[in-house]
Amino acid sequence: MARWHGRFGKVYMQLASNDTEAQLVAFLNAWEINAETDKEDVTCFNDPNKIYVVGLPDASGSFGGFYDDQTVQTYAAATDGVPRKFYLYPTSTTSANYWYGYIYPDFKASGKVDGPVEISSEWNAASAILKKP
Repeated sequence: MARWHGRFGKVYMQLASNDTEAQLVAFLNAWEINAETDKEDVTCFNDPNKIYVVGLPDASGSFGGFYDDQTVQTYAAATDGVPRKFYLYPTSTTSANYWYGYIYPDFKASGKVDGPVEISSEWNAASAILKKP
């Protein structure tokens, strides 16, 4: 098992609804994936501690970087409501480990007087998000 540095991460996404393949999302420098499961408290009198049952798992995350006016980045995907193919590689030094599926991405841009214009995208699963291997 190897440890990886974050600088080699990559996110691919079907940028336009009529694209057939996912493309590299330009100028990203951060990503996050969340695999959380609903937990419901079922604690009863005289239990020695809190007891929980689990429900459905969730998949969501985010990625961000710098705005580029020559690419659509995630703007089109955020505004048309069509699920997009998605691949998240924690490192591009190997193609053996990645997450994939379909997502609904958002788009956010922000800027300030003393910094670059940045983008971010929060996303939610539109299908099962799977990990290979």
